[in-house]
Amino acid sequence: MGKVGKRVGAAWAILALIIGITGRDTTNKPSSSNTTESANVTSAAVNSPKPEAVSSSQTATTDQQGVSASATDVNTTQNAQRIQAKVLEVVDGDTVKIKLNDKEETVRFLLVDTLETKHPKYGVQPFGKEASDFTKQLLTEKTVELEQDVNNGPDKYGRFLYYVYVEGKSVQEQLLEKRLARVAYIYAPNVKYVDQYKAIQEKAQKEGLGIWSVENYAQEDGYHPDVIKKNEPASTKAQTTVSKPKENTQPAPVTTPQPVQEVYYANCSEAKAAGAAPLYRGEPGYRAKLDRDKDGFACEKSDLSLLI
Repeated sequence: MGKVGKRVGAAWAILALIIGITGRDTTNKPSSSNTTESANVTSAAVNSPKPEAVSSSQTATTDQQGVSASATDVNTTQNAQRIQAKVLEVVDGDTVKIKLNDKEETVRFLLVDTLETKHPKYGVQPFGKEASDFTKQLLTEKTVELEQDVNNGPDKYGRFLYYVYVEGKSVQEQLLEKRLARVAYIYAPNVKYVDQYKAIQEKAQKEGLGIWSVENYAQEDGYHPDVIKKNEPASTKAQTTVSKPKENTQPAPVTTPQPVQEVYYANCSEAKAAGAAPLYRGEPGYRAKLDRDKDGFACEKSDLSLLI
């Protein structure tokens, strides 16, 4: 029994050692679910797009659909970057020529429209000169800041499209506040400030001044100068219309010729006594005989001999 007991004890010892080793391997071995989760996290980190890689056009689409605010923040940051340019010429109320990258370029103000001043068909429209003069006063030879929306053109006329600022103030907003422009040419995706501009326009419309002073002159589809002509006061029309002289239908008054009274002075003494001396040729009482030197003046000092 002593030998048998020793063998049984040794067997139990070997069995315990095997169980301990097996337990350690099972504890340290990663599970299949943990491995899969780790792989998925790594894959997501590699494939996730960076915020700066989102294009402006993609951002505009997500904004309009009301998707994440982070995309909107990226777009706002990009558009807030302004570039400086020197104004070379003010073409009219909403268009200027600038020097950009050592080149002359034409810039059309985004989202606003002023009246024409140089149109080959319409010529100078009402309030067009006022808008042009205001922009000239504001921007002539000034350095401006240009802010791009989603894109900056060029449009079909080759003009670049920008929001324009001078001394930190929006030129578009100032034109709307002065009632010299309307909100117009709203084409997605360049609609960043359209709501802001429309709020300014609505206030100007209620005040009824400038382009809003004539009902239906400024409309969504453009300006209608013919409305101004129809609503023009009669007094103004009279001033601008050349009046023709009225024909005189009354007969000319009949004048009866008065008899010419003959005046005769026998000599210069009589002429002098009558207060008529000297006498001039053609006057009543003048006679060649009283004009001694035949100079056309009778009974003057040289004719003293004719006094008697």
